[in-house]
Parts: sequence; structure tokens; C-alpha cells
Amino acid sequence: MASDYYGILGVSAGASDQEIKRAYRKLARELHPDVNPEAEDRFKEVTTAYEVLSDPEKRRIVDAGGDPLGGPNGGFGGDPFGSGGLGDIFQTFFGGGGGGGFGGGRGPKGRVRPGEPALVGVRLDLEEIAAGARKEITVDTAILCDTCKGAGTRNDSKPVTCRGCKGAGEIQAVQRSFLGQVMTVRECPECHGVGETIPDPCLKCGGDGRVRDRRTMTVKIPAGVQDGMRVRLAGQGEVGPGGGPAGDLYVEISEAPDDVFVRDGDDLHCTVRVPMVDAALGTELDVPTVLGGVATVAVDAGTQPGTVVRVRGQGLPHLNSGMRGDLHAHLEVVVPKKVDSQQADLLRDLREAIGDDVELVTAKSKAAASGGLFSKLRNAFAGR
Repeated sequence: MASDYYGILGVSAGASDQEIKRAYRKLARELHPDVNPEAEDRFKEVTTAYEVLSDPEKRRIVDAGGDPLGGPNGGFGGDPFGSGGLGDIFQTFFGGGGGGGFGGGRGPKGRVRPGEPALVGVRLDLEEIAAGARKEITVDTAILCDTCKGAGTRNDSKPVTCRGCKGAGEIQAVQRSFLGQVMTVRECPECHGVGETIPDPCLKCGGDGRVRDRRTMTVKIPAGVQDGMRVRLAGQGEVGPGGGPAGDLYVEISEAPDDVFVRDGDDLHCTVRVPMVDAALGTELDVPTVLGGVATVAVDAGTQPGTVVRVRGQGLPHLNSGMRGDLHAHLEVVVPKKVDSQQADLLRDLREAIGDDVELVTAKSKAAASGGLFSKLRNAFAGR
């Protein structure tokens, strides 16, 4: 049976992050071993519950009825936090390492570290999305220092062990707090957690092993991408501190609106105005496509306003496949606003020949109706 982490902290399952944090602070003050030596087990239990519920992924597992620590006791007999121990919670929550034997450093973080990823945006029109594109992009990023080649040192000098932390990368100190005597751990201000310093740094990069620069490159965008998608360029992001491996560069796609087409996934929608005579008699219309060709839209005789004609395979290509979406032509039947006397006589003759009458639509007649185009025309020209 999974542990009741919410119950341990005395909060409801729907508690906010702030409510969970306040509950933990209150219980930690009361149960810390320096304040209440007999409550050490209870203190560990409360701290474990906070660690679980403050982690979004672990809390999701709890809410699904599981136990992220894999047991009914949540590992309270050992160290449920991995190598970091309870000191990680105290360092995050109270600004220092845990006291009462719960502390412990992490060691130096190293001078050579991987670089951060970079993000740049590219705007494409519908034709470029349909055919794919090659776009030139400019990125402000960190590149390897060409003077020291990432070493950060000048000439043949070498890094030395930091005198402030003796290579540990952090400094420990005992401080008094509302919990009593607490061992705090903070990053060494001299080496910034690296554990070593550079007495004679490179004049170009100042010892960082990298410099800022602007790069221009060409990125290939595959056909069929959608707004918000990202194209990953491995190793094209920022070079890491100390000349560490570069992160990735992500190119985020922004889709420009089109004057003719509206996109719905791989399908395209457009509006086509059809004269009423062509809607009545039927016709064929050529509609230009996004790839430069034409698509033939068949208008059947007696087509009603609002009819949608689908032309298969004339939409956008599906990403990384040979399939294409469809083109949907929304037909808008156009009734002339003005007619001359000869045209009016022809329409009157047509009205007499068709024999349709003006009709007030009811729920039953609407369900039974099969057309009504010329009834609408007669209504439009009534009284002329």
C-alpha cells in the first residue's frame, strides 16, 4: 500500500505548492532533532513526504495511486533522497545544508561543463511549408576561444587548487537558526564551485574558455512542419564553460497566415465564389494550389450555398511521409445585386418554369427539404 504523503504533512490532495511548503516548515520547526530529539523518525518521515510532493513527477505518481519511492514505508529506514541526502532539501528550502548529521557536500562541479541549448525562431509562409525550405539564420552564441582553445589559461600556465575551499568547491559553516545549530553549505565565492582557480587567465576569454560571437548558418526545414515545431541541430548551440561540448540549437517554426488558404493539420480550406447560374447548371473551377499547380473543383448542378467540395491529395504534405492532405473548397453562391430589364425577364420566365414558391421554413419542412435554391432566388427578387 502506498504511503499517505498528504496525510503525513496534514494537507489535502489538492493542496497548492505553497500550502505544502508552509505545512512542511511548520512541522520541521517542531520535529527537528536539535529541537525535539525524540522526534527524529517523524522528522525524517515529514521531510520525505515534502521531497515527494514538491517534485511534480513524483507527485503525479502519488496522485495516480502509486508510490514513487517503491514501498509502503517510502524508504524511511534509509536515505530516500539518493546521494544528496536530507541536506539537499535543507539547502533548497532553508538556504543551507542540513544539520544534525544530515548535511554533506556535493564536491566541485568541475570547470569543463556542457553548454546550454540555444533557441532561434524562423517564420515560414505556406508555400515554404508545403515545399520545404532552406533558411539562413543568425545566432548570438558562445564559441570556443581560439586563443586558449578552451583551456582558459594564458600561455603554459595551469589552474591551481582554490585556496578558499581547498578544492571542495563549497564552504561549510555552522549557523544558529530557528532549528538550532545548522550546518550550511554554500558555493565557494573564489572559485564559484569549480574547486580551482586560474592565476594567469587567457586575455581574450578571461579564463572562461569561450567567447561570445555571432554565427550565420543555413538550416534545412522539412516539408510539412507545423507552427511551434522545433528542428534540432545537434551540437550547434553554446559551447560549455572551459571549452565543454556545445549544446544543441533548436529552430522554432512560426507559420505566417496565408491570404487564400486556412490550414487544418495537413488539410487546406479555401472559399470559392460561384455565380448562381453555374451553381444551378454545374461547372468546373480551377483553384491554384500551394505548390504552383491547379486543382479542379467540380461543382455539381444544383449546388447549394455552403457546400464543401473536397479534392483529395491537394493539401499539405505530411511530415516525413509521402502522404498529402486534402483541399476543401467552401462554395459561396453569388446572387447578382443588380439585373437589367432583359435579365429580369429571363429570371421571371425561369421562376414560372420552376414553379417554386416562397416558403416559411419550419422544423419539419427544413428536415424534408432537398434544395430550395430557386425558392431563395425568388424571395430575393420578390417585388421587382
